[in-house]
Amino acid sequence: MSSKYTSYYPSLTLPMLHPTHTNLNPSICMQCRGSKYLCGLAYCPIIVASVKTMLERINVDKSIDGYTPPSIFVGRLGYPKVSIGPMMPVVEHYIDSVGIGIYDCPEHWHNIALDDVLRFRLAMVRGKVKAHVDDASPARCNGISSIVQELAMAKVPIDAEMHLKHRPSGLNLSEYLPPSGPSAEMERLRVGSIRVDERIEHAYYDDLSASEAILQLYSKGVRISSIIRALSAGCLGYRGRRRFVPTRWSITAVDDTISKALIEQIRYEPSIDEYMVYFRDVSMNRFVCILLPGTWEFEWIEAWFPNTTWNVYGSRYEMIGDHEGYIGRKGYARVGGCYYSARLAVAEHLASIRRQARVIMLREIYPGFNIPVGVWFVRENVRAMLKGNVARFTSMDDAIKYAMSMLKIPLEEWARESSMLRGAQMRLSDYMQ
Repeated sequence: MSSKYTSYYPSLTLPMLHPTHTNLNPSICMQCRGSKYLCGLAYCPIIVASVKTMLERINVDKSIDGYTPPSIFVGRLGYPKVSIGPMMPVVEHYIDSVGIGIYDCPEHWHNIALDDVLRFRLAMVRGKVKAHVDDASPARCNGISSIVQELAMAKVPIDAEMHLKHRPSGLNLSEYLPPSGPSAEMERLRVGSIRVDERIEHAYYDDLSASEAILQLYSKGVRISSIIRALSAGCLGYRGRRRFVPTRWSITAVDDTISKALIEQIRYEPSIDEYMVYFRDVSMNRFVCILLPGTWEFEWIEAWFPNTTWNVYGSRYEMIGDHEGYIGRKGYARVGGCYYSARLAVAEHLASIRRQARVIMLREIYPGFNIPVGVWFVRENVRAMLKGNVARFTSMDDAIKYAMSMLKIPLEEWARESSMLRGAQMRLSDYMQ
C-alpha cells in the first residue's frame, strides 16, 4: 500500500477471525459471498472481521456539509420497506465539485490504485430514511423520495448538507456493491440546484418498460453507473409501476439487460477468424480472455487462492465457474454478479468490432486480495483489458498454450471446471508438463 495513506488505513488485510470460524468451508464461502449465510451463521464472519479493522479508523460527525457526487443508495433489508438516501464524502481538505465526481464513478476506477478507491469510498457517509418501495411511483413520490430521484438524475455533483440523528457507524462491504462508509438515520437534507441529465430526464417522463429505458439510455451513451442509479431510485419503468430497487439488484439487472441485448446483436455478426488472447494484471488479480472462432458462447471461471476474500483458510485454490451456450442461460449464475459484469464487458467489445466468438474468461485471485469491493472491479478491468494489447494466433493449441503461460494454475485444473475446455477435444497431455 502507498505510504501516503498508511496513517489512515494502516491495515486493509483481513484480521484473524475467532477460532470457532476457522473451519469455514471455502467452497461454500465462494457460493455465498456474504449474502446467503450458507455456513449457518446469522452474519458473515469474514465481512465482520474486515469491517471491525477499518471501523476503528473512521470518526465522522453528525453534520456533513459539502457535495454529493451525486450518489444515492437503496438498501434491501426489510423489503418492501427499505432504507433510501444520499451518500456524501467526508474529506480532510477542500475538494471542488469536479473532484468529488469520481467518488461514485466506477468507470474511472480501473486506473486508480485499489487502496485509493477504498480510501475515498470509505469516506462516503450514507444518510438513510425508511420508505416503501412504492413511494417511487409518481402518485406517491414526495419529500425525501423526490429528492433521491432528482439526485439520481443529476449529471454533476450537487452542493448538499446532511444532518444525521446520531454519529454514523458501520461500513458497507459487499461482493456486489462498491464499498461505502458509515451510515445513520437522517434528520434533514438540504440540496442546492440540481442539473439533471436530459437523457435520464426524458426516460423519466417516458412511459417505457425498465428494460426499454435501460437500453435507450445505454444507446445514448449514459454511463452504466448512472443507469444503475436511475433504476435504483425508481426513475425508470412504466410510470404506474415504478419502485425503488435495491442498489445491489439494480447493478446485476443493468449488467444483465444490456449484455443480453448486445449478445442478441452479435449473434447476427460473422465469427472472428483467428484466435485472440487478452491479459490484465491488476491489484493481485489476473484476468485472461480467450476468444475462439465460432458462434456465441461464454464461460467465466474464478480461482481464489488461499488468504483471499472467499478462501481465507483454505490450503489450496478453490475454483467456481459458469457457462452459457448460443441460446443463453435460464437460471442465475452461481458465480454471482461478476458473471454478468464480465459478460457485459466482453459483449460490448464484440459488438464494437461487429463479430461474435466463443469466449473463455479466466480469473486468478491471489493472496492479499481479501476485501470485497464490488462487481465494478470485474466489469471495468475486463473493459480495460479488452481495449489493450491482444496476442493473435492461427491455432487454438497455440492460443491456449499462451493463455496458460499467463496463469499459475495448469490447464488440466481449468479443464476440470470448464465446459468449453473439456469439449475442445485437445490433447491435454501436451500441456501437462
